[in-house]
Order: sequence, then C-alpha cells, then structure tokens
Amino acid sequence: MNEAGTFERMTSLGAADYAWVGAAVVVLLLISYFKGRGEADTQDYFVARRKIPVWAAMLSFVATEISAMTIVGVPAIGFKENWQYLQFFIGSAAARVLIAFIFIPAFYKYNCTTIYEYLGHRFGAGTRYAGSAFFFVTRLFASGVRLYAASLAVSVIMGWSLAGTLAFFTCISVVFIGFGGIKAVVWTGAFEAVTFFLAGFVVLGYLLLHIDGGMAAVTDVAGRAGRLSLFNMGWGLKDPNVLWIAVLNGIFGSMAAFGTDQELMQRLLTLETRKASQRTIITTIFATVPLLVLYLSIGTLLFVFYSQNPSLPQPDNSDKILSHFTVQVLPVGLKGVVLMAIVMASIDSPLSSLSSSFITDIYRPLIRKGASESHYLAVSRLSVAAFGLLLAGIAFSFRSAEGMLWMAYKINGVTAGSLLGIFLLGLLTGRVSNRGNVAAMCASAGVAGLMLYLSETGLLAMGWSWVVVIGTVLTFFLGWVFGRPGADERA
Repeated sequence: MNEAGTFERMTSLGAADYAWVGAAVVVLLLISYFKGRGEADTQDYFVARRKIPVWAAMLSFVATEISAMTIVGVPAIGFKENWQYLQFFIGSAAARVLIAFIFIPAFYKYNCTTIYEYLGHRFGAGTRYAGSAFFFVTRLFASGVRLYAASLAVSVIMGWSLAGTLAFFTCISVVFIGFGGIKAVVWTGAFEAVTFFLAGFVVLGYLLLHIDGGMAAVTDVAGRAGRLSLFNMGWGLKDPNVLWIAVLNGIFGSMAAFGTDQELMQRLLTLETRKASQRTIITTIFATVPLLVLYLSIGTLLFVFYSQNPSLPQPDNSDKILSHFTVQVLPVGLKGVVLMAIVMASIDSPLSSLSSSFITDIYRPLIRKGASESHYLAVSRLSVAAFGLLLAGIAFSFRSAEGMLWMAYKINGVTAGSLLGIFLLGLLTGRVSNRGNVAAMCASAGVAGLMLYLSETGLLAMGWSWVVVIGTVLTFFLGWVFGRPGADERA
C-alpha cells in the first residue's frame, strides 16, 4: 500500500487514471484477438480480404495520419507559434481528391497488396524494389520521431524513463499487430480516433472553465501575442508558413504521404471496391480538419492559461507542454483520459505496413519464392517483431530533439519527393524505364538531402518545405529523360 501511494504521488496519477489506460489496452488486445484469430494467409493479414467498412477505414486513416506526433506536437505549435499550420491542409485536402481519382484506380487495377507492386507492373522489378527501400528508410525514421514524441509525453506523465516507455510501447505494438495484422490495426485505429476527440474535448473544456474571462480573454491575450494568425501572405522562399508555399507543400507533401506511403495507403486497400476506397479518403478531410482545429485550440488556450498564471512552472521543452499540463494541472481522472489518447496513438505504429512491404516486395520475390502461405504468415509476424525493435532503437536516438513535428516532415521530405515523382511518372505519362528510374530516385534524394542540410545550416535561403516539391519535379524530369515511349526494360 505504501509503495503504491508513493508511486501515485510521484506520477500524480490516481486509480481512475490507470483505469482509463488499462481499459483502453484491454480493448486493444481484445480487438487484436477477435480480429486476428482466423487469419490463414497474407491476404487476410495484409488487406483483410478487402472487407473493411468505409467508416472504420476512414477513422483508422485519420488516427494514423494524426498519430501521437499531432496530439503532442500540434498543441505545442499552437502554444509557441500560431494557427498557420492549418494552411498546409488546404493543399492536403486537394491532394486527397487527386489521390482518389489518379492513384487509387491504378492500385485496384492491379489488385495490389502493396502500392510498390504497381511500380513493378508499370516499370519493372528494379523500380519496385527501389520504391520499397525508399519507403523503409522514410517510414522508419519519420515513425521513429513519432514514437519518440509519444514516449516522451508518456514518460513525463507516468514518471517512467524514456527507455522503459519505449519498451512498453514496443511490446504492446508487436503483440497486437503481430497477432491481429491489418484487421487489428484498422479496428484499433477507429477506436483510437474516438479517444483523440474525447481527450481533446476534455482538455479544451477544462481550460475554458479555468481561464479568467473565458473566450473574450482568449481572443484578447492570444490575439495581441500573434497566436491567432492563420494566413501568412508573404512572398519569401525561406518561410515554410507563407500561404502559397504552405498550400503547394500541402499538395505535394500529402500526395507523397498518402499516395506513395504504404502505411496510410494500406488502410485504403482494405476496401472491397475502388469506389469505396475513393470515398474513404475524401471523407477523411471532414474528420481530420476538426481534430487539428481542436488540438491547435488547446495549444492557444494553454498559452493564455500560462500567461494568466505566470507562477506555474513550464517545461524546459515546449514539445512537453500538453503532457506537462496534464501532470501538473489536470485533476485525477482527467489525466487518464489524455494519457489514454497518447498511449493509443503511440501503439498505432507502421509495423503492419513495413511487414507487408517486406514480405510482398522483398521476401516473397527475392528471398523465398513459392513457399506456403503458412510460411509467409509466420515470417510476416516475425518481421513485425524485428521492425518493432528497430523502430524503438531509432526513436531512442532522437531523445535530445526538439520541434518534433517539423522534424518528422523534414526527414520525410528527403525521400518522399523521389517516391512521388516516380509514381507520377507512371500514372501521368507513357514513359517506360526501370534502371533509369532507380538512378533518378537516388539522385533526387541526394539533392534533396543536400538542400535540406544547406537550408538548415543557413547556407541556402530556402524553406525546408521546398524539399518535397523540388525532389518530386527532379525525379519526374530525370525519369522522363532516362525513359523512352514503349521502351520496356523489365527483362
């Protein structure tokens, strides 16, 4: 009893808080068990035999898009910056429509399990393997930042070490995804999306009730501090928050993130028909934007709350602001709701998509051809565990980072342009190449990495958000130059 009391005082959590988290984890494991117990082959494991309903796939897509990175990172942006982050989602909404009518029909035409199979059909094996390899690099490092962000928040709330928190998330993720596959991922994602809204409204409501002067004070204090700025009408190339740059980056970045990334596209491939898949991605617009507005609002209200209460301590790292507020200010019972949302977001990992790409694009065609489905299913589950350990190691390496949301975008941008450029080459032109595509993708990623380095060190007066745009255009151009109409190099 004394030990338990000491732990509660150390973490400032009560029995009700642990009950919220415990109940959520139990629900997650039950979903994994009931959805995964009948799986017999990789069609079950990776695309759920395309039997997922639209509403569940939509909520799962939103949960994966939002992730712990957004729950932790977006309030931090609202707290220390403004609302200009929303400008990206003007372009993002347009990108979803383009994906619905350009990308998805091609993936369903070839009955793809992974989207990199399309590259194999369109160009040849080399382009397919390169696309899958670029996905591994992009997803592992970007997801490592996301996992670190969530683990940092939970470690602050729980009083755990970062290493211990990473171990906890890794074990839970490997168990539920390893057993349940994509069906567990999708249905758990739908549950996660509900927890995101619940936690957001709980924090928002508490802040509104504890800010002197209510919304009038929020408008006054936040407005005078520039925290309510939504549009940046400048023209400079350096600032990624300038409206036209943000919209352009939203289009290219979202096409890359949603159309060429197996993690998110895997959810859209679980729908029975092309039209159902198209309808799913378009409806995500109407769930994602309200959720982002909710968490940006929390960041703004946190700024006003701490402005009115200057004696309250603030965290040394602004990325900890929501978790710090949860520990220091929220009452017992409400802390657990926020912790539950962060924990659930952290468990939604890319392990299923990494495994599906590894087995479908690498292991089955290159390492072990013609094996039984039971063999491929067993190796799929083993690869989930292997990727889980690798992801935890990458997350731990980011332990001294700050500004995590922007860091994830920057890491993703180096290779995302290469993937998007080569997909657009296949979808929009009749050019056929294979070895030339691989060269174009590698050259473009090298240029993108160099430009990001020069931008970050101040040697190039260009915002990081240009990296995806330039990488896409360069890959498309080089692929066009290296290819020829009707020149099939797949042999």
